[in-house]
Order: sequence, then C-alpha cells, then structure tokens
Amino acid sequence: MTPALEATGLGKRYRGGWALRDLSLAVPEGRVVALVGPNGAGKSTLLHLAVGLLDPTHGTVRAFGEPVRQAGVAFMAQDKPLYDGFTVAEMLRFGRTLNPGWDDDLARNRLAELEIPLRRKVGRLSGGQQTQVALTLAVAKRPRLLVLDEPLADLDPLARQDVLRALMSTVAESGMTVVFSSHVVADLKDTCDWLVVLNRGRLQVSGDIDELVAGHRVLRGPVEAADAIADRLPVIAHERTDRQATLLVRSAQPVPDPRWHEHRVDLEQMVLAYLRDPGSSALPRPALAALGKDDRPWSG
Repeated sequence: MTPALEATGLGKRYRGGWALRDLSLAVPEGRVVALVGPNGAGKSTLLHLAVGLLDPTHGTVRAFGEPVRQAGVAFMAQDKPLYDGFTVAEMLRFGRTLNPGWDDDLARNRLAELEIPLRRKVGRLSGGQQTQVALTLAVAKRPRLLVLDEPLADLDPLARQDVLRALMSTVAESGMTVVFSSHVVADLKDTCDWLVVLNRGRLQVSGDIDELVAGHRVLRGPVEAADAIADRLPVIAHERTDRQATLLVRSAQPVPDPRWHEHRVDLEQMVLAYLRDPGSSALPRPALAALGKDDRPWSG
C-alpha cells in the first residue's frame, strides 16, 4: 500500500543552518500521527514541506505517491486562518468559494453538533470554538491527509479534550490520515496510533505506538554489567549510581543474566527519554543519555 506520507532523504536549510536533515519515513494510510519534538526540532518545517508551503533543499516528500501540492492535503496552522470580523457563516462561504471539493453539509452539521452559532463573529468565539471552526474549514475540504500544526497549543485542558474528541469522531467517519504536532505527550495517549519523534532536525523514531511501547524496556541491574548490556542492545537512555544501573533499551530480546530486572515503559517515559537525548535513535549503539539525579523521566 502506498504510504499516506513518505519522505526520502528530506532536508531543509535556512541561512542559519539546517532545520531538517536526512529525514526518511513512511506513514501508512488511515493513521493518526503524533509529531513530537522540542522547540526548534524541525516539526513546523516538516509540516510545511508536507503540505507544499516550502520546497526541500534536498530529498523528496510525497503524499499517496503524488507531489504534495497535487495530493488533496489540508493544513491548519497554529495561528488559525480565521478572520475575526467574519461571522462563522461567512467563513464557511469563504471556504466554499476557495475549495472545489467543499462539503458544506459536513461543515454545517459539524458546527451544529458543536453548538457553534453561524451568525456569531469569529472574534467573539472562545479559543476552543475558534479551533473547532478552523478544524471544520480544513475537514470540509474532504482531504485525504489532514496536517495540523500545534492545533491545541493555546487551549485549556477541557477545550483540548473537546477538540480531540471531535477530531477523532471526524477521523472515524472519514478514514482520513491525520498528522498533528504537539508538545503535550498526554494528548497522544488516547488519540494517536503512530509516533514520529524529531530532535534537532533529525528523525529519532517513527512507528506504531503500541509496537514501540512494547519494544522498549527498562532494565535495572549491577552497574559493572551495564557496558555488556550496551554492547548487545540499543540503549536509549541510562542512569548509574555507584552500585546500580538503569537502562532504557529498545529491544524485545530477553536478558539472560538473572541480575537484571525488567520493567515496562509507558509512552510518556519513552518519548521523554528520546527528547532528552538528541543522539538517541532506533539505530544500534546510540549515544547514551546521562540523566541527572533529579531528572528521571522513566525511573521509579
């Protein structure tokens, strides 16, 4: 099956340096993809490349096997493309005029379910309602791929839940592929099924979330045996005391040494470990991330 989004050797350079470099990934169709990374990781650059707002310095990016500008992609930027002086109805008319494939019934029905009045000016809506209107404009284009850049960044926790719930309902009905970036790992747990982690412009990990979580473990054992484990397994992060080592590894391979105890890792622990070490990846023998004594995303 052709990937919904595929990048090969993708890179983008600005005057200040590389924002994205040597990125290759393939996202299956029908997934809800979480794009995670710290500020400056290259998330927005990747999303702008994925919707054709930027041209790559090198490499390629395609959607459903086609150039992204021809592939039926919708994009919602963090600053929300709305006009405060327009009513909601006028925003819908604006969207209908600009988009030949516009589904007006979908847009109106969605806003009615959300109890957002069409006659109200956009500037008088709450932040959550404005996000819902912007999302409705994107969804009503009937895209095959919906790309959202930090859509929840300015919302309170309740509004975040409302937007995510409505988004998941739309995805379930349409089957579209969604890629959205977020700083909040908690947004991902019940929403996304595919994870992409970027750090300093490079891809650290990409894959099915359940498989990734199941494929990572925390190992605790004698510090003198830690190097032997690192020689055999990809170590994502580590912590050492005088007597004990704690290693986060990416491997389902059992450790035969009975001195080592295994513990499951959750999504947040795994993501934070990657983010704390820009050198970590799914490759063998990644750089070890030394965690400070009071800086332990996966200890305990």
